Amino acid sequence: MAVPPPRSSLKIRLVMGGRGDWLGPGKADLLEGIAATGSISAAGRRMGMSYKRAWGLVENLNAMFREPLVRASRGGAGHGGAELTEAGARVLALYRQMQAKGAAAMAGEITELEVLADIPERK
Repeated sequence: MAVPPPRSSLKIRLVMGGRGDWLGPGKADLLEGIAATGSISAAGRRMGMSYKRAWGLVENLNAMFREPLVRASRGGAGHGGAELTEAGARVLALYRQMQAKGAAAMAGEITELEVLADIPERK
């Protein structure tokens, strides 16, 4: 009998190099939103975050890596924009691969924890 995939989700936070910088699901979602919308503020709004918070996270992400992950252009309303750099696209792809591999590798344990937690539809 095949084990159904877990309904719970695995969240991975990678602490980078002992400096206290980290890459996690929120920052990955922000990068994905920037790629989709072409805008830091629009990506932040999609996540329910303020413009200031989104920009702060982008500045942090850009400082974490040798090359910036996001390239932003100023220009005021309707003229500015943002895009992932090649490094940004690669970091996002690697993080999503880590998430998928982690979830697949731990599916059995996650399912067992769901049973032990008495999550509905898992009995």
